[in-house]
Amino acid sequence: MKPANSVMSGYGTTVFEVMSRLAIEHGSINLGQGFPDGNGPPEVVAVAQACLADKPNQYPPMMGVPELRQAVARHDKRFHGLDVDWQSEVIVTSGATEALAACLFGLIEPGDEVVLFEPLYDSYLPIVRRAGGIPRLVRLSPPSWHLDEKALRAAFSDRTKLVLLNNPLNPAAKVFTRAELQLIADLVIKHDAVAVCDEVYEHIAFADAPPFIPLISLPGMRERCLRIGSAGKTFSLTGWKVGYVTATPALLRAVTKTHQFLVFTTPPNLQRAVATGLDLGDGYYRDLVGDMQAKRDRFGKGLAEIGFGVLPSQGTYFITADFRPLGFNGTDEDFCRHITVEAKVTAVPVSAFFTPEQPPRDFARFCFCKKDEVLDAALERLLKHFKG
Repeated sequence: MKPANSVMSGYGTTVFEVMSRLAIEHGSINLGQGFPDGNGPPEVVAVAQACLADKPNQYPPMMGVPELRQAVARHDKRFHGLDVDWQSEVIVTSGATEALAACLFGLIEPGDEVVLFEPLYDSYLPIVRRAGGIPRLVRLSPPSWHLDEKALRAAFSDRTKLVLLNNPLNPAAKVFTRAELQLIADLVIKHDAVAVCDEVYEHIAFADAPPFIPLISLPGMRERCLRIGSAGKTFSLTGWKVGYVTATPALLRAVTKTHQFLVFTTPPNLQRAVATGLDLGDGYYRDLVGDMQAKRDRFGKGLAEIGFGVLPSQGTYFITADFRPLGFNGTDEDFCRHITVEAKVTAVPVSAFFTPEQPPRDFARFCFCKKDEVLDAALERLLKHFKG
């Protein structure tokens, strides 16, 4: 039999799936895969339930139902001061990962260079490579996650087509500063490139961090940015897989043509429910980030008391910890397997978010968007294991 596609078949099962299976096998508290314990805002879920009975369950418009596209435009104006034409500048996707695929497949030609920042979300490189793009990686290293200007400039060339930016950055939990964003914007403009902005954690940037600024809001970037949002992250409804892209018509046309051949559309009841969510009052958004920050502080304090070196978490719902102070001398993969089997707590090795060339091996990523009692139980297990 002839072989499968060489790009995709070259990748193994994602680290999230591997660690989740191991967690189930050993009855571990799974703080590896990033999904909240809650069930989302009740009023949003209620709309989804009602629309199953009261609205058509047939194919909705390929671009998305008008209610959600209008709500995305209102949201972008309300929170970021953007003037968006919902009819020509917003498309609904089946999650942010599909949005990324539609953007990258729609914009990259074979041989185009793509600037990416590592650590990076695991779907980025497979999609870029399958589209024929040539990755140019800029590494941010723990514990500071500093963006090196010299390295960034060196990644750009006359062949640069696109920059893929995740802000806030998973798993580094870094929020890019205005100065860093301006540097990226300047290089995008200089090299006549575009930026795909994965901004799914836009509402989980903490009060003690730089303020979240969408790259599209910087001078000269409105016509060069595709901005991706996610209902899964904003409303803690990761299983719904509802995302959205905002971009100028010239950029969005390529995304739309790709989207129609990937999934075509997204469940209409979920779209209408997300529209309700985007119009929730300011109190919801304050509570979201406030609750997550409290969980971050609670769990980070507990890790530090056990002896971990806890890195700053400026956004997302992840925290990175250095396990070397505990005396463990194996790799991060060894450590995550060890605590899953022996302490019954699961984390993800940070090296999984880097390319294989000398990734950091001393760090584990924990997800803290869980109930307080779950976080406390995990800390108790880790404390008992490492301190006896």
